[in-house]
Amino acid sequence: MSDFTTTLKNKMAEHEALITQKNTPASSNGIYQRWKNPILTAAHTPIFWRYDLNQATNPFLQERLGVNAAFNSGALYHEGKYILAVRVEGDDRKSFFAIAESDNGVDNFRFWDYPINLPETDRPDTNVYDMRLTKHEDGYIYGLFCTERKDLTRMADTTAAEAQCGIARTKDLVTWERLADLVTYSGQQRNVVLHPEFVDGKYALYTRPQDGFISVGSGGGVGWGLSDSMENAEIKDEVIVDGKEYHTIKEVKNGQGPAPIKTDKGWLHLAHGVRNTAAGLRYVLYVFMTELERPWVVTHRPGGHFIAPKGSERIGDVSNVVFTNGWIANESNDVFIYYASSDTRMHVATSTVDRLVDYCLNTPEDGLRSAASVQTRSALISSNLEVLKNLDV
Repeated sequence: MSDFTTTLKNKMAEHEALITQKNTPASSNGIYQRWKNPILTAAHTPIFWRYDLNQATNPFLQERLGVNAAFNSGALYHEGKYILAVRVEGDDRKSFFAIAESDNGVDNFRFWDYPINLPETDRPDTNVYDMRLTKHEDGYIYGLFCTERKDLTRMADTTAAEAQCGIARTKDLVTWERLADLVTYSGQQRNVVLHPEFVDGKYALYTRPQDGFISVGSGGGVGWGLSDSMENAEIKDEVIVDGKEYHTIKEVKNGQGPAPIKTDKGWLHLAHGVRNTAAGLRYVLYVFMTELERPWVVTHRPGGHFIAPKGSERIGDVSNVVFTNGWIANESNDVFIYYASSDTRMHVATSTVDRLVDYCLNTPEDGLRSAASVQTRSALISSNLEVLKNLDV
């Protein structure tokens, strides 16, 4: 056996051992259970995506098309499988989407052989990323994502970009139809999410209006609007559902994560919030709930973050970040929360619908002042000290 073949077989064996590694529960706070191992990394992408396996053209078995990261994945429970639409970033900085699936949702995620072949519009995307998957009641699976292009009004600035919401749909996750980009009248758009049900006979979308590519400016927040169709989606009136707030986890910007989960108490929402620190921006996740009949009306806002970067999650290409655009509630009402850390890798935390509803209904809101925080905590302490008097602990 040649050295080339031996090396290749060893690489394939190491890769198989990685993707079939069993995951184990880690820390739990009673709300959700973190799992020990990242579920997807750059190393989980297939060997044949990265290496030329022809000895004649690659005698040293060098990696020809490197992968830098696998993160920010949309999620869907489809035909009994846990499906992730993964943002895969090559060493060339270009991102693309690829489907990975698992039987149990916490490990053994395996990429399909080919990335998604996403059609382009008349104005080609420079980069695409962060796809949200929604199985809509109209029968289609929609993928809404950020399409990035050069800002043509600032040609001399090679960093100037424009972000808008790209839209594609599919029935089988293999063949995708590209639709026109979403039209809004609020500058640039990121983190746009399709609501899974019609509202007043229209398609409902959660938006994140912003003035520039990075900065939301004076606006921002989780927005809401209706469109007559998805073929040529247009939102004429946009309102803010959940806005930014000074000296909170979402003082700089915030945005909807995946599509909300319907419960008998309301719609469960998962979002990200950003604040500034001496070390740069810090991204965390938070949860809120809206009315069933009026999904744009917030009913409960648990204070503080829901998930924040922890341990090695804080290290990566863009450090101190957790971000989500996918979660799944299965037929047993178990919830799989898929989140990325530091723009590098994917993780999972698990919970249940009942636990998340309880968290929303019974967690105090942010009092927005230190004195209010002390009052809230002191009330809990007082109640607990009374409980402890009657317990033998």
